[in-house]
Amino acid sequence: MALATRTDKRPSMTRTLWDSTVGKKTVMAVSGLIMLSYLVVHMMGNLKIFFGAGQFNAYAHWLRTIGEPFLHYEWALWLIRVVLVAAVVGHAVSAYQLSRRDIKARPSKYVHKRARASYATRTMRWGGIILALFIVWHILDLTTGTVHSGFRPGHPYQNVVDTFSTWYGNVIYIVATAALALHIQHGFWSAAQTLGVGNATRDRVLKALANVLAVVLFAGFVSVPVAVMTKVVS
Repeated sequence: MALATRTDKRPSMTRTLWDSTVGKKTVMAVSGLIMLSYLVVHMMGNLKIFFGAGQFNAYAHWLRTIGEPFLHYEWALWLIRVVLVAAVVGHAVSAYQLSRRDIKARPSKYVHKRARASYATRTMRWGGIILALFIVWHILDLTTGTVHSGFRPGHPYQNVVDTFSTWYGNVIYIVATAALALHIQHGFWSAAQTLGVGNATRDRVLKALANVLAVVLFAGFVSVPVAVMTKVVS
C-alpha cells in the first residue's frame, strides 16, 4: 500500500474552519467581544481620574500587582496584553481576508449603493484602520512614552493630563473614539448575528444595545480629555 503524501492529507478541522467564511466571521465576532469587554473595563478605570491623582495612580499600580503573590509583578497585565494582541490580530486578519474575498466575489461596484446601509456600516473598514493606527499611537504615547516628550514613568495621572493638555492629543483621541463608537454600533449587532444570538424578535433589542454601548463608551472615554481641557481635571 502506497504511503499517503503530504498533499494527500486532509486539512485539519481548525484549518477548514479558518478557511471558511463562517469561521472567519466567528473569529471576528469572538475577538470583537473580547476587545469590547476590555474597553468597558478600561473606560471604567479611566473614570477614576475624576477621583484625583492618588486614586488614579493607585489603580494603575494595582493593575501591575493583580494576582500577587501567586503571580509575579505585571504577569497578569502581560497576560491581558497577550490576549488583547491575539484578539486584535485575529480580528484584523479576518476582516482583511473577508474584505478581499468580498471584493473577488463582486469585482464590479454596485451601480446603486444600498440605501439601507448605515453610515457605520459603510465606514467599518476605514474605522478599523483608524483604530489600528490609534492603538499604536496610544501605546507609544501613554505606555512607552516614545512620542510623549513630557512622559514620566510611574506617574499615569500626570501623563494623561499632559497628553490632553495638547490640541493634537485631544484631536487624535476624540477622532479615534468617534471611530470606535461607530465600529461598535455596527460590530456588536453583526457579532450577535454571526454567533446566532440575533433573530427577528431580538434584532431591535440588539441594535438598541449596540447604540447604548457606542454612546456610553464614547461619552466615557471622551469625558477625560474634555475634563482636562476644561480644567475639571488638572
